Amino acid sequence: MKQRAFRLTAFLLLCWSVHAGVILAGQAHDVIAKNGVVVSVEANASDAGLEVLKRGGNAVDAAVATAFVLAVTHPAAGNIGGGGFMMVHLAKTGETRCVEYRETAPAAVTTEALARLNDTSRGHLSAGVPGTVRGLALAHEKFGSRTWRELVEPAARLAADGFAIDAHLARSLNGWLSAAKDYDEAQRVFRKPDGSPWTEGDRLVQTDLARTLRLIAEHGPDAFYTGPIADQIVADMRAGDGLITKEDLAAYRANVRRPIHGTYRGHEVFAPSPPSSGGIALVEMLNILETVDPSKHGRDAASTVHQFTEAMRRAYFDRAVHVGDPAFTDVPVDRLTSKAYARELAASILARDRATPSDELGKNVLTAGEGENTTHFSIVDSAGNAVANTYTLQDSYGSYVVVRGAGFLLNNEMTDFNLQPGVTDRRGRIGTPPNVVAPHKRMLSSQTPTIVLRDGKPLVVTGSPGGRTIPNTVLGVVTNVVDFKMSIRDAVDAPRMHHQWMPDVLRVEPNRMSAETRQQLEMIGHNINAAGRQGDAHSIWIDPVTGLRHGAADKRLSGKAAGY
Repeated sequence: MKQRAFRLTAFLLLCWSVHAGVILAGQAHDVIAKNGVVVSVEANASDAGLEVLKRGGNAVDAAVATAFVLAVTHPAAGNIGGGGFMMVHLAKTGETRCVEYRETAPAAVTTEALARLNDTSRGHLSAGVPGTVRGLALAHEKFGSRTWRELVEPAARLAADGFAIDAHLARSLNGWLSAAKDYDEAQRVFRKPDGSPWTEGDRLVQTDLARTLRLIAEHGPDAFYTGPIADQIVADMRAGDGLITKEDLAAYRANVRRPIHGTYRGHEVFAPSPPSSGGIALVEMLNILETVDPSKHGRDAASTVHQFTEAMRRAYFDRAVHVGDPAFTDVPVDRLTSKAYARELAASILARDRATPSDELGKNVLTAGEGENTTHFSIVDSAGNAVANTYTLQDSYGSYVVVRGAGFLLNNEMTDFNLQPGVTDRRGRIGTPPNVVAPHKRMLSSQTPTIVLRDGKPLVVTGSPGGRTIPNTVLGVVTNVVDFKMSIRDAVDAPRMHHQWMPDVLRVEPNRMSAETRQQLEMIGHNINAAGRQGDAHSIWIDPVTGLRHGAADKRLSGKAAGY
C-alpha cells in the first residue's frame, strides 16, 4: 500500500511537471526526475555527473566525471590511486557488463614481504598498482560518448580553484591529519595553510592534483601509467621502500568481465564477478532466501532475521574457501550461484531451528578486509542506461602516501590479501589459498555495485562501501524493495545487519531489532553485538509504471541526489 501511494504521488508530480515545464527535484538527499539521476556521497560530484547528462552524455560519461570529481572532493575514498568495479547496463542492447579495475600486486612482492603488514598497515609497502584511471578510461572507450577531456576537466578545474568543504570533510581531514603526522607530503598538501583545524566553509585548493588531472585530461591514461605521473609514483616508491615499478604500471590492464547474474522473484540481478566476492555472495544469499518467504512474518521477526543470518553465514564461508583472482584460482562460480546449491544450503538451515555454529561449517578450514572507506555512486540517464560504480583506496585515505608533487593518495590494498597464509581463525582472520598474494595477482574484494532489472529494464541501482559488510548492505537494500515493498528512501534508511562467518557474531545497527527479537535470537544460539554505521548505499529506483527515477542519497554519511 505504501509503495502504491508513493507511485501515485510520483505520477501526479510527473503530470504536473510536464504541464508546467519544470524540473522535478527534492532536497539534497532525495530527487525525483524524468530524465537522469546521479547519487553520490558528495554534492560537487553529483552535480558534475548531472551536468554531463544534461549536455547529452550518457550514464558512463557521467560516471567518469563523477569519479574524477570525487578524487578531488572525497579524498578518503574517491581516488585515482585506487581501484574498483563499474557495472554498466546498456538500454539499447539490454546487455549488462562489469568493468573491473581492481589493483594488482607488484611483480616484486613476496609472502615474506607481505608478512610485515597487518590489516591496517599504511605506507609505501601497502600500496598495490592502481587501477582507477585505466578502468575509467576503458569504460569510456567501450561505452562513453563524450570526449575524455570534457569529462576529466571539471575535476581539474575544481582542484585548481578549490571548493568549500562541508562539516563531514572538515572532521575527516582533521582526524586523518592528526593520525598521519609522520607523512610529510600528506601534511604539506592537505594541511590548512595557517595550520589551524579545518572548519565547514573553508576552501580546499589542490594545485598539484589539478596539474595531475590536466595531464590525464590531455594525454589520457598513458600519462598515469607510462608518462610523467608514472615517473612520480616510481620516484616516491624508491624513496619509501615501496615495490611498484615503472614496469608494473605499464603492464596494468583493466578488464571488461561478464558479471555474476542471478534471478530473484522474477527480477534479474547483476553484480561483479571475481576478483570481487560480492556478486557471488549476493546471488548465493538471494537464492537461499528465495526458498523461503522473508515477508511472511515481517522484516524484523526473529525467524526472518535468523534466515538472513544463516544465509549470510554460508555465503561468507564459501567466500573464504573458494573466491579469489580467477587468473590464479579456479572459482566454482556456476555451482556457488546455482539454485540447486542454494536448496542444499537452505535445507541445512531448515534441518535445525537453531543458529549454525560457524565452527561447524569451518571445521576443516579453521586453524588455531577491505576497508570501510570505499565509496559508491549510482547513475541512470534519460535513455535508461545505468551505472553502479564502487571504488576505493581500501582504508580511509589509503596508504597515507601522497605521491610527491602529484597531489593524490595511493591505496593500501595489499592488506586485502590473506596476510598469513594458512591461518584462518575465529577472530575473522582468513588465510585460505585463493587470496594468498602472488605477483600481478588481484586481491579479493567485497565490492558489490549492483543493477536489478525487472522486465529487462533497470529497477534498482545500488551499492555501498563497508569492507566485508558490503554484500550484506546490498542484500538489505534489494530485499527491502523486492520482499518488503519499501520505497527506495525507506529501503536505504532501514537499519542493517551483518554476519561474515568468522567471527561468529551478528552485528546490528541501532534499532535493527526489538529487545524481544534479540532475546529470541540469543535463545537459539545467535551471538549479537550492537554496531555503528554500516555502509553508505546511494541508490536509485526507477518506477516501472511512470518511468520516474527516484534517487536516494544515504544519510548515514553525506551525499546528494541530483536529477533533471
